[in-house]
Amino acid sequence: MDNNNSKLRWIGVFYDGNYFLHVSNYYNYVHERKTRISIAGLHEFIRHKVAEMEGEATSYRHAQIVDAHYFRGRLPAGEASQRGNQLYFDRVFDDILMHEGVTTHYLPVRSSASGVRYEKGIDVWLALEAFEQTFYKRFDVVVLIASDGDYVQLCRKINTLGSSVMLMSWDFEFTDDYGNSRVTRTSQDLLNTVTYPIAMHELIDNRVDKDKYITNNLFVPKSPKAAPDNRVFADSKEDEEGVHVSEILSMKTGYGFIKFPPNNLFFHYQNLNGVDFNDLSSGDKVQFEITQNEDGEDVAINVELIE
Repeated sequence: MDNNNSKLRWIGVFYDGNYFLHVSNYYNYVHERKTRISIAGLHEFIRHKVAEMEGEATSYRHAQIVDAHYFRGRLPAGEASQRGNQLYFDRVFDDILMHEGVTTHYLPVRSSASGVRYEKGIDVWLALEAFEQTFYKRFDVVVLIASDGDYVQLCRKINTLGSSVMLMSWDFEFTDDYGNSRVTRTSQDLLNTVTYPIAMHELIDNRVDKDKYITNNLFVPKSPKAAPDNRVFADSKEDEEGVHVSEILSMKTGYGFIKFPPNNLFFHYQNLNGVDFNDLSSGDKVQFEITQNEDGEDVAINVELIE
């Protein structure tokens, strides 16, 4: 679409939420950056990239995100309440999305007969909403944050409306703490279908165009005072990215426990940041994040000593 009168480029952003969370967890727990992707920083990046791709007549100020939608499966409240602070984390992330003008769409996570949880219908809902919103609002560029080949037909239908599709995707692989190989790859069919395929992992790791785009704004600053989506809640001793503060309850051989009512949290010596396990003692004040092990139990990771 070409809005010649205003020179604006209208951008619609659509998140596959489970995929985005997977990518954000990778940068927070595995990648050397050890921090999450910032929604505000990502939107700023999108505007710069659209301005570049749409030609010389388009500036950053004329590339405007006019609509953004986030789709994901969500645990029922009763089950989430049994998972420590899961309900709180969900609400905090909702606040981040709301602050950036992102509309949320949730469906309940379902369980199979074997007890395996899965999302059902999210990709279809995203596709229908993206096509409908593009049809009525006439986005110049639809930004899709996804990797699944199931979105190929969506991209083709959007192209029939005269809109371009920008795909923001990440490819990476790593070995987890249990020795399992984890690989994330973007569908080649999807890459071949979109107008502007953006390999975010290459931009980040190879520092391509870093002077223009890859700045600290693309990630949540480690300093809590720098960004609106990294505010600290003093009364809860936990920030919006899930960093907690407490003290070590006890130390064992190679592992220990952190005081965290109603249950104490296990941590392993391999999950320490910037401190030797032998330098820790009971009563030491630490900050940490919480994840789940293969048994679904909460454990502490990225444990750091607070001087």
